[in-house]
Amino acid sequence: MDIIKVSANSRTSAVAGAIAGVIREHKRAEVQAIGAGAVNQALKALVLATGYLKTDEINIVCIPEFVEIQIEDKVRTAIKIVVEPR
Repeated sequence: MDIIKVSANSRTSAVAGAIAGVIREHKRAEVQAIGAGAVNQALKALVLATGYLKTDEINIVCIPEFVEIQIEDKVRTAIKIVVEPR
């Protein structure tokens, strides 16, 4: 399962659709964002995904955590949000 990477320019509806699709197929999704704008878009997408999944009677929980990732030989701190059915 791939990590859903969100940027400050990501379309929230597209990210929400990706989250809902991964939850339906794999029962678990991981969303990753670096920076305030990206985290904002990720959270808005999670709210939308919650609505999308309610039509399938799937309630989700989100578990946030910090992760360190390497980008171009630099270590960056990202927010990873694990999404699972309740």
